[in-house]
Amino acid sequence: MDRLVATILPEGHGWAALLAVACIAAVAANLPATLTLLPVAAATGPATALALLIGVNIGPNLTCIGSLANLLWRRALNGAAPSARHFSALGAATAPLTLVAGTTALWAVLQV
Repeated sequence: MDRLVATILPEGHGWAALLAVACIAAVAANLPATLTLLPVAAATGPATALALLIGVNIGPNLTCIGSLANLLWRRALNGAAPSARHFSALGAATAPLTLVAGTTALWAVLQV
């Protein structure tokens, strides 16, 4: 399994490689995927592991059912919660921007 994961994750610590790792993690943002990807990412260095964690944390914001926190907030807000369509539209607009911003910040810190 590690060999398969190693072929999926890009090598290197450049901005594009870190962004690719974060995007892969965002799309597969769930616990089994994280547990599968993290050992391979950590073996290539802390930068890749941190990019993976950025993606895993931002990815669930793409849909209203992406994380338990989203579901709990929707329940707590009762009728005041935005519709699933509205939430997904906001997530589709903001999650990629946040992913790029977080990865760029990580890359900038690594350059120092």
